[in-house]
Amino acid sequence: MGKFLESIIGRSAPPRQDDYMDLDLSTFEGAARDEPASMYVKVAQINDIKDTPRVKDEVYNGNMVIVDITRLKLDKIMYERVLKDLREVANDVNGDIIGLGEQQYVIVAPMSVKISREKIGGL
Repeated sequence: MGKFLESIIGRSAPPRQDDYMDLDLSTFEGAARDEPASMYVKVAQINDIKDTPRVKDEVYNGNMVIVDITRLKLDKIMYERVLKDLREVANDVNGDIIGLGEQQYVIVAPMSVKISREKIGGL
């Protein structure tokens, strides 16, 4: 039966080894936790205006934050209020802010970090 299906559907080609490469990130993650850094890249999700103080604190502490604002798009007023708060934080610390992924994500950078608006490669 298997040969019959292969003759109709065709045999799928095995993946070529140069198409992808598996990375064992656990070795990198363990090493990164051992050494303190002057700045961290943190990930956050904001669902409500009540979620913004933690993000703001991280930026004030000198960390870069990638914020998922997807759920805010359901409430335009809340969306605008949160973005206004995040813009103010970026201005307060002389940092930067940019939207990504059809405005699903916002990156808020601390002082002395500027986000390039130029895309690299075929993105």
